[in-house]
Amino acid sequence: MGRTTVLSLTFFLLALVAIVGARPATFLQDFRITWAETHIKQLQGGTAIQLMLDPSSGCGFASNKQYHYGRVSMKIKLIPADSAGTVTAFYMNSDTDTVRDELDFEFLGNRSGQPYTVQTNIYAHGKGDREQRVNLWFDPAADYHTYSILWNHYHVVFSVDDVPIRVYKNNEGRGIPYPKAQPMGVYSTLWEADDWATRGGLEKIDWSKAPFYAYYKDFDIEGCAVPGPANCASNSNNWWEGAAYRQLSPEQARKYRWVRTKYMIYDYCTDKSRYPVPPPECLAGI
Repeated sequence: MGRTTVLSLTFFLLALVAIVGARPATFLQDFRITWAETHIKQLQGGTAIQLMLDPSSGCGFASNKQYHYGRVSMKIKLIPADSAGTVTAFYMNSDTDTVRDELDFEFLGNRSGQPYTVQTNIYAHGKGDREQRVNLWFDPAADYHTYSILWNHYHVVFSVDDVPIRVYKNNEGRGIPYPKAQPMGVYSTLWEADDWATRGGLEKIDWSKAPFYAYYKDFDIEGCAVPGPANCASNSNNWWEGAAYRQLSPEQARKYRWVRTKYMIYDYCTDKSRYPVPPPECLAGI
């Protein structure tokens, strides 16, 4: 390989990193503490962090930049044993008051011996209330597991250890809102929500078990950073817009059906008390 070719390849790779954003190396490089700095502790030289909830406060952090399409993932180890009334959240948010876009993972604490529930929700053009709940098929407090959100022009996919648990398709052609116009930041919080989090608020938080801890590592954001090149979000050559990411593969679809059949415990689409007529996206086959 000649010198010119090497230099050209080097400049290409640098340009690619500038467009789509490099993978985070440490927490402080790409994130900031937004709430209760005393309750967030860096571990392993900043490559991992500990979040704490006690009677005085929860805590939270956010990415330094917003991103317009891409994929974000984190490895999280949730609160062990009796975590009823707690919520550990990992989400993307446009940080706009009236017309909000948001993609949510919310891990709902449990009483010891009960399954951990993950709730997903999607806000598009300011409208949310699209909750779905899945019981995790493993103990998420025993070890780290990878939670990811893929967001492109075709769909939003929530995955757990590369197993899709929710897909929200872009059906704008049918008049159904889809989050596309606004970049979103990456956020996480640990907080007390015992008025609704566990069995609809029947199980209250046991502060005698406090403090509660959740752990994060392997922060990975690949997307169009904002501010950044104006044409990045519309670039069909971004890897997350490729053919392999426009729909689930047959193997992913099989795993998706398995999760929905065995572990799904709530779907707003089938909640007739809330929606006597299903929302249009449910009829469109999200």
